[in-house]
Amino acid sequence: MTSVTLMASTAQASSPRGGRPSIVRTELGELLKLSGPVVLARLGIMTMGLTDAIVVGRYSAEQLGFHALAWGPTSVVLTMAVGLLSGVQVMTARAIGEGRRTETGAVLRRGMVYGAWIGLASMAVLAILGPPGMHMIGLEPALAAGAAPVVVIFSLSLPTYVVSCAATFWLEALSKPTPAMLIMWGANVVNVVLLLLLVPGAFGLPAHGALGAAWATFGARAFLLVGLLAYIAAMKEARDLGVFTRPPRDRAAERTQRQIGYGAGASNFFEVAAFASLNVIAGWIGGLAVAAWTVVLNVAALVFMVPLGLATATAVLVGRAYGGRDREAVIRAGAIGFSVTAVFGLLISLAIWPAAGVIVRAYTTDATVMAMAAAALVLSCLFFLADALQVVIAQALRARGDVLVPTLTHLTSYIVIMMPLAWWLAIPKGLGIMGLVWAVIAASLISAGLLLTRFWRLSLRPL
Repeated sequence: MTSVTLMASTAQASSPRGGRPSIVRTELGELLKLSGPVVLARLGIMTMGLTDAIVVGRYSAEQLGFHALAWGPTSVVLTMAVGLLSGVQVMTARAIGEGRRTETGAVLRRGMVYGAWIGLASMAVLAILGPPGMHMIGLEPALAAGAAPVVVIFSLSLPTYVVSCAATFWLEALSKPTPAMLIMWGANVVNVVLLLLLVPGAFGLPAHGALGAAWATFGARAFLLVGLLAYIAAMKEARDLGVFTRPPRDRAAERTQRQIGYGAGASNFFEVAAFASLNVIAGWIGGLAVAAWTVVLNVAALVFMVPLGLATATAVLVGRAYGGRDREAVIRAGAIGFSVTAVFGLLISLAIWPAAGVIVRAYTTDATVMAMAAAALVLSCLFFLADALQVVIAQALRARGDVLVPTLTHLTSYIVIMMPLAWWLAIPKGLGIMGLVWAVIAASLISAGLLLTRFWRLSLRPL
């Protein structure tokens, strides 16, 4: 199908017939309805981390250092673990598209068992290797000693959080994202209460600092899991969906569900590892560069929550169409998701560009850091659109059964190209953090271009 044919068919689908809403408008409405709560849920995850930093930082700068150091390796392990469960979302959407809604419970049950094993393995690895790792990466002995026990407490909450992600992905694929979002924000309330009790100490409790924040995270994640499981168990259609029925062993479905997760987990690892390397390069430039780069990354992370929600919604729509073996619906769902993402990327870039100085002033009062961060944030507006598109297209490709290519694309773009390019531009070429931003721009454009080409080429083939 050529781009002209695709535009013509989309225009035809957009034309109302008999006063009924067009297919495109209907699916666009479904995309926005699904992505809104998902975005709010992802923002809830970020808010929990931000609240931790604020409460611990106001209590003690030293304790905030312990917390930040312990959270670093935890985030890498957690991001990989969550990616490994993305098969729950894709397989649920496909089952609905194939008219096998009663089998979605089997997908959830497999995902929760798989998630429990992943969570337990992640917990063991982080608890065993995390503390000695703090001493092996060149930290001052006092910093390493303070961060080590916090890593252990963070690791204890991994199993509950990973299993809760399986439940969340399942509900989102069923087009029920709102309950998961509300429970996530309920977990935020639990987290704040526990932070205020445990970090500075209250009502006679001793102050625990960073350790208290880690225990607050444990409590909030336990609440999240219990809340999600309670909601699913209380669903009227839970029994009809097969939630309480032990399914027969289906090795092919198990393998496919794992393989989708392998691709997403590997992609997540490549991106997290690559951006972690940019933090190191910023450290080589200097302390003020680290501060300025942190501001840019924080803003970019907030912006990225919207594409993450759109990626989930697009993957659900593409997965359903793929499950129904409807080639035109797959193309249409992808085109709608990509178009909305592109519009968002353009609008957010145009909004941040003139407001960069104001945004930066909310983070710091240091004149040098403000100047560096504001300039870098303005330049970052050149990658928001491409970065948003690449994550949405990658999820759409996985939803239609293409697992390997998105992973290889992320490996090439972020590890092979971005990491060495960032070092070369920032250090030998002397561009500082502007060099880091240019490297992200290049990687995002390459990734988005390769993935979009892949989706277009697959669209020419029969399902």
